[in-house]
Amino acid sequence: MRRFQLLINGEWVNPIGDAWIESKNPFNGEVWAEIPRCTANDVDKAVNAAHVALTKGAWAEMTASQRGMLLHRLGTLIARDATKLAEIEVQDNGKLFAEMSAQLNYIPQWYYYYGGLADKIQGSTLPLDKKGYFCFTRNEPIGVVAAITPWNSPLLLAAWKIAPALAAGCTIVIKPSEFTSVSTLEFARLFEEAGFPPGVINVITGFGSEVGSALVEHPLVSKITFTGSDTTGKLINQQAAAHLKHTSMELGGKSPNIIFEDADIKQAIYGAVSGIFAASGQTCIAGSRLLVQESVYDEVVDKLLEIARTAKMGNPMDSTTQVGPVTTLPQYQKVLDYIEIAKKDGATLLLGGLPGRAPGCEKGWFVEPTIFGDVKNHMRIAQEEVFGPVLSIIKFKDEEDAVAIANDVRFGLAAAAWTKDIGRALRMSEKLKAGTVWINTYRAISYMAPFGGYKDSGLGRENGQDAIKEYLQVKSVWINSGAVSGNPFVMR
Repeated sequence: MRRFQLLINGEWVNPIGDAWIESKNPFNGEVWAEIPRCTANDVDKAVNAAHVALTKGAWAEMTASQRGMLLHRLGTLIARDATKLAEIEVQDNGKLFAEMSAQLNYIPQWYYYYGGLADKIQGSTLPLDKKGYFCFTRNEPIGVVAAITPWNSPLLLAAWKIAPALAAGCTIVIKPSEFTSVSTLEFARLFEEAGFPPGVINVITGFGSEVGSALVEHPLVSKITFTGSDTTGKLINQQAAAHLKHTSMELGGKSPNIIFEDADIKQAIYGAVSGIFAASGQTCIAGSRLLVQESVYDEVVDKLLEIARTAKMGNPMDSTTQVGPVTTLPQYQKVLDYIEIAKKDGATLLLGGLPGRAPGCEKGWFVEPTIFGDVKNHMRIAQEEVFGPVLSIIKFKDEEDAVAIANDVRFGLAAAAWTKDIGRALRMSEKLKAGTVWINTYRAISYMAPFGGYKDSGLGRENGQDAIKEYLQVKSVWINSGAVSGNPFVMR
């Protein structure tokens, strides 16, 4: 068992209250680490350290190119330690090692990309309708950023925030989920080795009710970037609005995965399985609503069940395991509760619906891959985010019907359509109300492509060049290039 400390102003310290939170391994329910239980006092120390680093000293004096070099160096260190960090993530969140390893080996690209983008931030020279003036714009860092990350992919989603924020010149206080803080604390050891000055990156841990509000409402925090549930996101946004703080929110989803009759059925079914059962359904872009055209409905359901029945649950460190545990005990219970709700609402249970009983899984928080048929889009199982390995299959008649069902939900994070008709593909890309639309694929992401949601799925964008704009503010600079005469009491 390991006990971890906080990173504040370049130093590893105990929480002021000397209190700790147990971190449990989802595979066996056993405590394997302790993390600091912070208070508002710890938040204040971390934010003040970030503010000082932003306004004084080495970071404030660095050129954009120098910041970019540090980001690139950090990416190289992550690549070096990818296996170790992936193993920690598996212990913390229970996801498959194969998936966590792939993520950790991909994460350096975010730091390379934004390291290269750091010195490409440019202002503009503006033509004016006024004589005697020269005007240009500057893009400046927005300030101290509070980055609040979830428990499902801690280091990947932290990279989506840290890399563009640092490239923009901001400083950061990171608050990971209290359920999965260990990988972020271990990752933070690389900051000093990479050469970042003290205070540029700080990590606090603890319960949202004890440190979240203090972080969001701290007067020296200028920007909050959050990934998590829409309920918590709305609360944070309300708190931030009271202080006119900038926010970006990557929230929930109830994504439609649409199979048309002209699709490559085998490919589409593989996409459906990957879209919901990979990561045990614990991803905001999970294709939890499978819309199937009625002419191929029976064929798709039969083949989908055939594949899903073969899914092997087990130790996420085992290379043969295909479905790991649910990450937290409260989430495990929530998933089981939604299964019961779906039954009561009239959906037909086609597969699963029980806690995982595979050998070796008895102590962990496993839920069998679960599939419901005869789902109506108004049912709670089709409208509310379950965040688990639960698939709802909904029948549709034609393209117009598919679009209506797909968009009839308060979320709009992602969507997919499977079809060989290029015209239909283009129409669906336009008509689906989601921040990401995939055609004949699912769960594809890149550091180069913007990501974010419509409707209740969030505000702002992460990844790509759009993301860095979230951490910049524009300043207009006016220079009087000659004497300007006239009445001083009249606006020129």
